[in-house]
Amino acid sequence: MKIKIAVPSKGRISEPSINILEKAGLGLIDKSNRKLISKTFNENIEVMFARASDIPEFVNDGVADVGITGVDLIKENEADVHELLDLRFGQTKLVLAAPEESNINSVNDITDDMKVATEFPVLTRKYLQENGLNLKIVKLSGSTEAAPFIGIADLITDLTSTGTTLKMNHLEIIDVILESSIKLIANHDSLKDKKELIEAVSTSIKGVLDADRKKLIMMNVDESDLDKVKEVMPSMGGLTISEVLSEKKTVAAQAVIDEKEVFELVNDLRNAGARDILVVPIERII
Repeated sequence: MKIKIAVPSKGRISEPSINILEKAGLGLIDKSNRKLISKTFNENIEVMFARASDIPEFVNDGVADVGITGVDLIKENEADVHELLDLRFGQTKLVLAAPEESNINSVNDITDDMKVATEFPVLTRKYLQENGLNLKIVKLSGSTEAAPFIGIADLITDLTSTGTTLKMNHLEIIDVILESSIKLIANHDSLKDKKELIEAVSTSIKGVLDADRKKLIMMNVDESDLDKVKEVMPSMGGLTISEVLSEKKTVAAQAVIDEKEVFELVNDLRNAGARDILVVPIERII
């Protein structure tokens, strides 16, 4: 039994998606010659490259068993898929925006004789309906931010991460329609029929996410100083202690800590009596 994982073939989320699969142990066998379908280190798992906007539909229809794509695209396609994991990257927002010099400062200033340009007509229509508006929607496939300035529309809905591009184009955010991030999704039937393999993929990727910004800290400590070290040592599950064969009673201690704790903690541990301190990156936590 095999599964296909649909991954964006290009764009801002393509490389991060491939990287997270590789860290999870599902590296592509031949990265130099990317084809439509590529084998991975696991003979039962293949990666299928597709446009990010097509992935929700591919997973919905069972063309792919698992996929990596954005919440915005899942909802725009109205795909009926199972969300396995939030992959914690690609955060963005679908916003409603208007020219800075317009008289549109809030949703209350919008009238039905206006037009809105977008790459997301489904989400835009739902938003307008929820706000009792019936604007004409102009569907575009790119350069949405130019629409108000060339007479195509009065407003736009578009994706933004920081709002910088909108500001550069003299557009002001009026409202946030949707907050989005990148998800690992699965086909409902595949999740039933190929549950073990899909859960193995999900578990491996979750292990990579849980290891992000975590470090393994290891040290030697005289038994007489161990209580002082314990007092300053934060960890996910307490210290792991093992005996060190030496003339003086010494133990080796290790724990998983947050990356942000490393700088101050190393000094605190030294002052508490720890020595030979090592800080090691972690690839996965299962």
